[in-house]
Amino acid sequence: MDTTVHNEILEVIPHFAIYGDFVSCKPMGNGHINSTYCSVFNQAGTQVRYTHQRINKNVFKNPPQVMDNIKSVTEFLRKYFKNAGLDDISRRTLTVVPCWDGKLYYQDAAGEYWRTYLLVENVKTYEVLENEDLARQLGQIIGAFQNQLATYDGPRLADTIPRFHDMGMRYEQLEEALSKDVKNRAAGIKDELDFLFANKERGMVLVEGLKSKKLKEGITHNDTKINNILFDEKTSSPLCVIDLDTVMPGTVLFDTGDLIRTATNTAEEDEKDTSKVQFNFPLFKALIGGYYSEAKGFLSDYEKSLLAESGRNITQIMAVRMITDYLNGDVYYHIDYPEHNIVRARTQIALIKSMDEQWDKVKAFIDGLGK
Repeated sequence: MDTTVHNEILEVIPHFAIYGDFVSCKPMGNGHINSTYCSVFNQAGTQVRYTHQRINKNVFKNPPQVMDNIKSVTEFLRKYFKNAGLDDISRRTLTVVPCWDGKLYYQDAAGEYWRTYLLVENVKTYEVLENEDLARQLGQIIGAFQNQLATYDGPRLADTIPRFHDMGMRYEQLEEALSKDVKNRAAGIKDELDFLFANKERGMVLVEGLKSKKLKEGITHNDTKINNILFDEKTSSPLCVIDLDTVMPGTVLFDTGDLIRTATNTAEEDEKDTSKVQFNFPLFKALIGGYYSEAKGFLSDYEKSLLAESGRNITQIMAVRMITDYLNGDVYYHIDYPEHNIVRARTQIALIKSMDEQWDKVKAFIDGLGK
């Protein structure tokens, strides 16, 4: 850790309500969105670890709102687990450590926002969905997470990223980017644009369902990929859902859609050879079978009927966002080379096409759930 960063984090830590003697601090994680550090405190002879994160204000415009949402969700889950007679609760949900003044964050002299969690110990994470058993477990813990929050009775959560999955707004942004075409890129991506606009009406099903109340509003995680799950180091069982920055109101189908999009692609998200991009049906069956085993108690028949469609929908919205950014000159997503965003979008489109090729058996599987 360089001296500047070291001094920065050492200035932040004393503001949080941590008892004991400070031992050490070092960076942790890959830090794509939030800069993260791990500190060690000696508390009466036991070493206790904490994580400290700087919240990215470019992504999250209102960090206090983010922290209020996280507090509401984690406090509810803590009560839920206690009422269910479960032990090890501090490993089943995140524990927010407040500042000495009671706030959930500290704002430093530069205006940056920091937060602290108790580190969950004796856990492991996966970067890749390695097999069907892991897919089943991923589906199960997300289904359980939603089942728990289906009974949430606290204040309505804030929309920390307003209209995040609003397909209508995303198409408006695409149309604006296309009309400006600031990098003169539109002519070279006619096939991709034609595909997205041909699928625009079908893509409205989730957002229109929420507006018409055919889909009920619940709490969604909005980033349900495998590395946001902590697994017990000894038993390898899924234990804790993390990265709660994007918990917001929405349909549970936003989460199933993201599950399907991120878990069933046989290739990397930025694979240049789209012939390698295939929808993995066996992984899909394991994933959604695991999910449904936990979620069947709260899912409506209409929600169940749209489980497969949700995967197609969220894949589509990501393609729209990536092409929009490509047309705008790559101002939102980090890129490693000039065509990176259009390569990403082509991967999403290829995944949709592969889903469509297998749609009959996908629908048959969904229709047979619970029968």
